[in-house]
Amino acid sequence: MTQLKSDSPLVASPQPRLLRALTMLTALGFAGCLVLGLLVAGTDIQQGQVQRIFYIHMPAFFGAFTAFGATVLGGLVYLWRGSEAWDRIALAGVEVGLAFALINLLTGAIWARPIWNTWWTWDPRLTSAAVMCLTYAAYLMLRAGIENPGRRRSLMSVYGIFAFVSVLLTLFIIRIVPDTIHPVIVGASPQNAQGSFEATSGVLLALLPSMILWLTVMPITLMWHRYRLALRQEAVDALKLKALGG
Repeated sequence: MTQLKSDSPLVASPQPRLLRALTMLTALGFAGCLVLGLLVAGTDIQQGQVQRIFYIHMPAFFGAFTAFGATVLGGLVYLWRGSEAWDRIALAGVEVGLAFALINLLTGAIWARPIWNTWWTWDPRLTSAAVMCLTYAAYLMLRAGIENPGRRRSLMSVYGIFAFVSVLLTLFIIRIVPDTIHPVIVGASPQNAQGSFEATSGVLLALLPSMILWLTVMPITLMWHRYRLALRQEAVDALKLKALGG
């Protein structure tokens, strides 16, 4: 029978204090942002209650931006130093970022239904966001299909770096493509934008804390948890190989 060493990732170990603090801060911060967005911020005169979804919709995209940025960093450092730890960070960034990007896409569709009278339209911003999600979903599928660990880490590091182009395209497309109906929160919206609203003091009171939470604390916390889970998964795989070999 295989015995687990005391330092094995499978042996229950307490979370680092910083991770516990970040987890608590994420939970409390998320609850606080919901209160600000649902109860404190005023109701938009033109859009009504549905405007409140922007307090999740917009921050979710920038949370994805942070996570996908971590994938770029992880890929670059892995290609430079060959450390498996950075490959784990890159993978965690993709999984967390994709979850955030899907939240952004879903909340956008919910908002669009009463404002644009449709769940979906092939607007440049929406299309680029969908392409971004598909790009990172393909990352996970391709990674799962490569058996050689070293080759998998190298190829996916390169993929993760170039995939970030889809993130930048989604971020800036409404600035460079005038034919879009997607509104802009900060700055002037495109001429054809539908559903825009002003970033008043009440809006900023609810939006800024949510932006800070989703942009920094939340993705870092979730990626850290995913990193620790990856260590346990690798330990399980190692035990399987040892059992089969023995």
